[in-house]
Amino acid sequence: MRGLALINARLVDPASGYDGPGCVLVRDGRIEAVEYQPTFPSRPEDARVIDCEGAVLAPGLVDLRVKSGEPGSEAREILRSVVDAAAAGGVTTLVLQPDTHPAVDEPALVDFLMRRGRDLESVNVLAAGALTRGLKGEGLAEIGLMDEAGAVYFTDADHVIADSRVLRRVMTYAGAFDALVAHRPADAFLTQGAAATSGELASRMGLPAAPAIAEQMGLARDLALAESTGARLLVDQITTAGALEVLRQARSRGVEVAASVSINHLCFNEVDIGDYRTFMRMDPPLRSESDRQAMVEAVRDGEIDAIVSAHTPVPAEGKRLPFAEAEPGSVGLETLLPGALTLHHDAGVPLIDVLRPLTSGPAELIGLEAGRLSAGARADLVLFDPDAPVIIDADGLMSRSKNSAFDGRRLQGRVLLTVATGRIVWREAASN
Repeated sequence: MRGLALINARLVDPASGYDGPGCVLVRDGRIEAVEYQPTFPSRPEDARVIDCEGAVLAPGLVDLRVKSGEPGSEAREILRSVVDAAAAGGVTTLVLQPDTHPAVDEPALVDFLMRRGRDLESVNVLAAGALTRGLKGEGLAEIGLMDEAGAVYFTDADHVIADSRVLRRVMTYAGAFDALVAHRPADAFLTQGAAATSGELASRMGLPAAPAIAEQMGLARDLALAESTGARLLVDQITTAGALEVLRQARSRGVEVAASVSINHLCFNEVDIGDYRTFMRMDPPLRSESDRQAMVEAVRDGEIDAIVSAHTPVPAEGKRLPFAEAEPGSVGLETLLPGALTLHHDAGVPLIDVLRPLTSGPAELIGLEAGRLSAGARADLVLFDPDAPVIIDADGLMSRSKNSAFDGRRLQGRVLLTVATGRIVWREAASN
């Protein structure tokens, strides 16, 4: 494979803490050399040279929470459109959720998704396995065999395991393999049927709602079980200030716990529902502005390990319904980076701190040889202009479904080039 030399870049590498001028040489799918100067001392032999012209060169984004319609619901999304959207968004590694049809609860299905991803020869496609059979919250799935097949973590996706006995068995079993368990923090009984967060707005709009404290209660239970079993826990989409405080207390006791937040809960609040705008129907539902700001500050303080797109394709008929009946979720692979950059432009979070939970943070959680700019690392890179204005047009997105919460939004941050395992899988000129 011919080498690739990216010169005159602004390197931003959260893993090393470096933010400054530099250049990167890629060969045979790996980073061969990194220099902290605009160009290499001598021109690399047999290498294609790309002048980055001062744009930001960072590790490719790692998205731990992506849904696909394949297998079983291909009208929503297929893996081809998923990887195309990811490449356009600078996402070089994505983890597919197991809530497909059938659910990914056995090793053959993990193997199927991983092979399909490799066959597409684009970004790196990984799979999460189910915690329980059929995501029903009852019998345990084949966690050990799926771990051997390559599942990078285990989750029942949006489904909360209400039975604490089952969740304790799941954590005990997963702990024997040192497997990462991701679970949605919620009291399943309080949140059942809810479409919004309890409060004045939900009451005025007549929406079925659940109190924000339901997340805090569910997280307290999950953390107690993780502490007693020794399991590694990933809090799946933390959204409230109260839950953050519970998380801090557990960490102070030495509980091994990581936390993710979705880009939707960093950029939007409950007021964005507006006049029952179903593109803003989320699960978990959007929270108060004070909760949103608490999440932004948690990113600033390094308390969030992963920012996820929570990419959830929903066809038009799933959204053209009364708000409480509409399917929750938003596509997000192509808007993950510009959405996250609002924390930098609007809230003043340093760029390197915004990129950490998009790159090295999630990479470390699932043990990737990526997420950093260092010799020997897998050559997953994104080149972007953090200041370039973009207007999100849902109809122009690569995703098969067009349900974007960011539709019509004016953001900043344009992906110029995406490199996955040393291959250029997206270049802006290719879209013209």
